[in-house]
Amino acid sequence: MLIGLPKEIKDQENRVGMTPNTVKTLIRHGHQVLVQSGAGEGSFISDAEYRAVGAMIVPHAEDAWAAQMVVKVKEPAATEYGYLHQNMILFTYLHLASDRPLTDALLESGATAIAYETVQTEGDKLPLLTPMSEVAGRMATQVGATYLQKTHGGRGVLMGGVPGVVSANVAILGGGIVGANAARVAVGCGAQVTVLDVNHDRLKYLDDIYRGQLQTRISDEYNIEEVIYNADLVIGAVLIPGGRAPWLITAGMLSNMRKGSVIVDVAVDQGGCVETTRPTTHSHPTYELEDVVHYCVANMPSAVPRTSTFALNVQTAVYTLRLADEGLDAICKTPALQYGLNTHGGAVTYPAVAKEFDMQYTDPLQALGYAGHVR
Repeated sequence: MLIGLPKEIKDQENRVGMTPNTVKTLIRHGHQVLVQSGAGEGSFISDAEYRAVGAMIVPHAEDAWAAQMVVKVKEPAATEYGYLHQNMILFTYLHLASDRPLTDALLESGATAIAYETVQTEGDKLPLLTPMSEVAGRMATQVGATYLQKTHGGRGVLMGGVPGVVSANVAILGGGIVGANAARVAVGCGAQVTVLDVNHDRLKYLDDIYRGQLQTRISDEYNIEEVIYNADLVIGAVLIPGGRAPWLITAGMLSNMRKGSVIVDVAVDQGGCVETTRPTTHSHPTYELEDVVHYCVANMPSAVPRTSTFALNVQTAVYTLRLADEGLDAICKTPALQYGLNTHGGAVTYPAVAKEFDMQYTDPLQALGYAGHVR
């Protein structure tokens, strides 16, 4: 198979879809890999390293996109829609439930689009989302600590306080991978931490491992209001796999929050769990509403691209190789990839995306014309 690796063009997106090790494995299996010149520079991976494992370095984006399968990190930007075509497998993060224009472009092109964030294994695990959720969760606390500084518009609160002075109050909405990693760093900084979640078993797990170092609350309207109104830092860590995040903080709640408090909405990729969330970039990461600082960067892990790129490839490489070796048959034979399939041949093949945009849903195997049902 001919596989393309284009350079990411999203603002300050320094990750790259494949490491040289992944490329080397693909080439050993008889595949050809086209790497756009400079694709790995943001992660400190040179063209020479890709060339050394057998990749062909191509000068332009359209060269890398002219492949049977394109592997990326972030969803295609509007300027890349023209590269989409029916005979392409696109393997990347997509977050379609919050992106109608991209959904329409994929459907119009007929491309086979597999989203990292919806590839799902037994036990409802999301192996390709997990590594970036771990990075984003840990970064969320670091970022929040930075923007709590008065020089960045915050309340001027030190996360861990000092002897005789109270530490920062941190509220984390969601106790999944992002929330747990955010809590780990916040507790380590000495902050007062409260995690809210709808899953009692998840709260019990966090309570057991932290042994009183953080508080847990069931996520309902009353508890959310009480906790965020007393918080210096609020971290949005809500996830509806493949679907749009619910608004847990409404615009009307902001006026009751502490002036200079900070919201870091990690759920921004899925529309955000705060009504006033709008995507920002690393170049312009924050804005203020009702004297509350909003940090809503949609590609947070790109700030630590080398860690993120290698962590992501640890998980994606096996699926990339399977798709390269078997093509569409790999989806038919692999339940995890069936969950990952979001569009094929002009059909929406992921339920949450179809529901969000009131579109017809087509079962992945039906869309692929496969008679048996594996999933």
